[in-house]
Amino acid sequence: MRWILYIPLWLGLTFNLHAQGKVSERSTIYVLAGSSGANLREFNEMLSDKGISNLRGGYSTLGIGYQYRLSDFILGFELYQNTGANSYYKDYIIDNKSTRFYLNVGYSLTEEGKFHLIHYMSLGAGYVNFEMLKDQSKVDDLSAFLQQPAQGFILRERNIHKGTQNFGGFLTEIGFQFGYDFNVPGLEENVSLLGKFGYSFSPFEGAWKMNDITFDNLQSGAFFRLGAGISMPDENLFFPDAGIGVHFFYGLNFTNPDKLNDYLVNNGLAPFNETPNNIGMKIIGENRRWIYSFDVFNIANAGRADEIREHTLNSVRLYGNYGYQLYKMRNLELGVTGGLGYGNIRYTLTNNNKPDFPALFEEPDYDGYLKTRGFMGKSEVMVAYAIPVFNKMFRLVTSAHAGYELPLSTYKLGELNMSSYMAGPYLQFGIGLRP
Repeated sequence: MRWILYIPLWLGLTFNLHAQGKVSERSTIYVLAGSSGANLREFNEMLSDKGISNLRGGYSTLGIGYQYRLSDFILGFELYQNTGANSYYKDYIIDNKSTRFYLNVGYSLTEEGKFHLIHYMSLGAGYVNFEMLKDQSKVDDLSAFLQQPAQGFILRERNIHKGTQNFGGFLTEIGFQFGYDFNVPGLEENVSLLGKFGYSFSPFEGAWKMNDITFDNLQSGAFFRLGAGISMPDENLFFPDAGIGVHFFYGLNFTNPDKLNDYLVNNGLAPFNETPNNIGMKIIGENRRWIYSFDVFNIANAGRADEIREHTLNSVRLYGNYGYQLYKMRNLELGVTGGLGYGNIRYTLTNNNKPDFPALFEEPDYDGYLKTRGFMGKSEVMVAYAIPVFNKMFRLVTSAHAGYELPLSTYKLGELNMSSYMAGPYLQFGIGLRP
């Protein structure tokens, strides 16, 4: 993706600065929440032609981010989930969701200290979901649903329900970040309160066009976000390997939806055959051999259901973890962590022969969707090898993670308990960057 080209430029600038010996470092993990405006102009024009009021505008945002500051230069990564305000028409709920992943590069307008003001630009990719569905939150008979799944329509562009590798498009964001760090007695880490404001947009018109209507505004709009995080300024740190790093990984979950496959086959649909893969991001902090981290990953299985339909089985997992580094010898590390978090499971059956708008709005019943969610727990063993690069300015970290996930809630699709699918071992291989 194009935003990767900005990393060598940032590294070149910071390398020259580091060579002068006048540097300060700070790494931060944070969460953000906020809101943004969005007006689906083309869709609202279609509704207006039919004498129907416009959809409710705007969307709310939740996100997780990582930021590394080297003197005045900023490098960061962010993942956002945006959820639109529901609108209602007859028996249907009209909803939209989008996901964005950004690389941030920026420059601090203030010197290193407790208060900071940063100007930044983000480049990234995303995914859009627009749907008009009847409420099917309480399906009691899974077989009956599979026989007659049509409850509305689902439109997805860059469909990550088929796997994170489908993230795409070209998204940008320009804004300012402000914040203040508070010392915590007895700890070397600071608590950071921060906010962001600016404008996000999709620069290429028509990039998010589905069934003859453009949904570009779902990836655009002025925004304001507030959040909090944990910050590690180098002036507070005494342990040489202390710091917060960002890691990206690919892995496999050694589980299969055998029980669901039986239902699918009995109702004339093709089963899921492949072992589901997972792609995600970990933000890992280490200090005095203690480990704390946040991971998010997307588990996907997809395939053709029959001659005219496709289906996906998708699960998103989010964990907060805490653990200890058991062994360290030079650049080799071994640690264990335990985590608690959130997990969902989503089954989607979509018809590939949906018409374009406005015909689709007038006769919307083509697709089916089921979702359940709950709490998850896991244990994990991590082996990592850190390689100093750029005159020891960073450490490039390669890692392997093996663990076991355990559902702490009952995950049901209809009457079918999917907890056995949510449980099981996994293996992940990652590469990351740590100060």
